[in-house]
Parts: sequence; C-alpha cells; structure tokens
Amino acid sequence: MSRSKPPPPGIYAPTVLFFSENEDFDVPAIKEHVLRLAQAGLTGIVVQGSTGEAQHLSHEERKLAITLTRETLDENGYENVVIIAGCGAPSARESKKLCADAKEAGADFVLVLTPSVWVKRMTRDAVLAFHRDVADHSPLPYLVYNYPSVTAGTNLESDVILELSDHPNIVGTKLSCGSIGKLHRLTSAKPSSEFATFAGTTDVLLQGLLSGSAGAIAALPNIVPKLHMNLYELYQEGKLDQAMSLQAQLGQGDYATSKLGSISAIKALISQNFGYGKEYVRAPLRIVTAEQLHGPYYDKLVELMTLEKGTAQTNYI
Repeated sequence: MSRSKPPPPGIYAPTVLFFSENEDFDVPAIKEHVLRLAQAGLTGIVVQGSTGEAQHLSHEERKLAITLTRETLDENGYENVVIIAGCGAPSARESKKLCADAKEAGADFVLVLTPSVWVKRMTRDAVLAFHRDVADHSPLPYLVYNYPSVTAGTNLESDVILELSDHPNIVGTKLSCGSIGKLHRLTSAKPSSEFATFAGTTDVLLQGLLSGSAGAIAALPNIVPKLHMNLYELYQEGKLDQAMSLQAQLGQGDYATSKLGSISAIKALISQNFGYGKEYVRAPLRIVTAEQLHGPYYDKLVELMTLEKGTAQTNYI
C-alpha cells in the first residue's frame, strides 16, 4: 500500500445536522448551512461526527448526509472544500462498511473513533489492531479520532497514535482530549505535512498552531466560521498579539456554547441569528429552550456573532 496524503491544514467544522420537528432531515437547512461554511472560507467540513449526531443516524442517513454536503459544495463552486466523514462504530466490520459508504457518497477522508462498548477490552494491542484493520480496508485516507468524552474515557496516548501513524493509510488525528502536551509530542515527531494533527476544540486553536498543529476540527466554527479563518490567517501572518486577542474571545465562546447546551444550542443560535434551521435534536439529547439563550454565556456568543457579521471585524485584520 502506497502512503496516503494527509488532509490540507486549516479550519474544519464538524457540522450540526438540522432536523424537522418530526426528526426527519431538514434538507434545505442542511444545505444552507454547508454553503454558509464554505462561503466563509473553511478548509473543510466533517460530516456525521459527534456534533452531527452520527450515533443517532441510520447507515442510509449517514450516507445521505455526505451526499447532500458534496452536492451542495459542487453545485456552488466549492469542489475543493474537503469532506471528512465520521465512520466510527462499535465494531470493525461496521466501521469498514461506513468507510466504503463514505467513499461512494463523495467524502475525501474518514475519521474513526475507538470503539467503547467493551471499554475494558480495549487494551493497547486491541486499539492498534482495530485501527490498523479498518485502515487496511478503508478506500479513503484515515484519521484517528481521540475523544475520551464519547468513548467511555478511552484516551489514546501519544505513543499509540504515533505507532498508528506508521500505517500507510493513517494520515492524521483529531485530538478532542484538549491536551496540548500530547499534540506537541505528535507534531514534534511528525510534521503536519506527513501526519496531520488537529486540535479538536477552539479552546486550544492558537495554542495548537503554535505547537505545530495542522489547524483545528472544532464545533464553534458552525456559528462563527469567519472568525476562525481570521485567527488562522493572523497566525500565518505572524500577527500573534492580534491572534491571541481573538483566541481569548473564541475560547470564551467555546465554553459558553458548552454551558448553553452544546449541539442543540449551536442549532438554536444559528436559527435565531442566521435565519435557517431549527433547534431540534434526537433524543436522548434535549432541546435548548428560549430561556436558556439568555444571560452571560449567551451574551458572549452574541458578541462573537456580531463580529462574524462584520461589526468591528477589522480589529483583527
């Protein structure tokens, strides 16, 4: 097997997936959201990740989410926007099927969680064997997804990820553990041109870039994608004081989103402020009520959305 190439560095949004009140896909809102993210200049979009409620979707729905994303991008001249498809599942067999589906639907890369149903059985050897097996069979280049909060606490060590990085089809990782130390250990061993290490949260976007990351795959760009691209550009231009100032605000916004209700809060904020979609999520997630979209956390996000829409945005450019 020849060595696969990693995804390009930059900012990626793991998109929320909009539903109607009866929990069917809200296709117009899904497509409008994808288009807004592409128009903001994001490098890529992650479909059917944790933020996209992948665990709540059937195989057919997961494939449709990718297809809708690819169609929207291609129809509007954004063929170069990268699609990464979340393909984590409880078994290697199912993950392999999801990887094949992702290829057919138009994705460019896959992102795979470590299984967590039998968490005590997920020894170092079991983790290595699982990811190597699925990567062997994946028709697309493969990123390892480390997210302890959704894998029953399984937190891959940097040594394990580095060992996996030697596989010719494993080209990167998303670190939603938030560990800058782990990120730096990986980037100091392998540059992003060889193995793309992405921060998994806006909280550590700039800190990750300063430590050699390939950028970030983070939920907050669903709300304020332009501000994330502004920060990335400021970093590339060496304007670190301005970048750090913007990072401080984005970090506050990332925390505020989690306090308001995370996935449903993101949908509700988009609906209220950008005019499409509704806050509906699939159970057991809870819908964020209007009462929750008030107070100091909401105010922090309103500040960011005002900047996103253009007011005082030149402070950072």
